[in-house]
Parts: sequence; C-alpha cells; structure tokens
Amino acid sequence: MSNKAKPETIALHGGQVPDPATNASAVPIYQTSSYVFNSAEHAANLFGLKEFGNIYSRIMNPTNDVLEK
Repeated sequence: MSNKAKPETIALHGGQVPDPATNASAVPIYQTSSYVFNSAEHAANLFGLKEFGNIYSRIMNPTNDVLEK
C-alpha cells in the first residue's frame, strides 16, 4: 500500500494484492475446511511447522492470511 493511504484504506486493503488471474481487488473468501497435500512428506512438513501453508481452516487459510498481513 502507498504511504499516502489513510488508515481506513489500509485497514480494508492492507494485506491484499490484486489477484493476477482475475484482477480482483477484494479479498476472496475461501469456503473450505480442508486442503489437499502434494505428498505425505508435504503434509508432514506442514503439520510439523517446517513449511508454511494451509493445513486446517481454523489454523490458517488464505482469507485469514490477508487479514494477518
């Protein structure tokens, strides 16, 4: 975000970047509670917190990630 943005604008859009596929500027809401893993090793790394990624919606999901940023 630009340093000239007002606090209200930063609060609404601070962690969001436009989606490269759709150019949407709003934060998407992912209505899912589970995620697919690339392999058993990938899942083990995620649950062992050795790798960053989505593992369970209450712990981490793309929508919350934007809010946290």
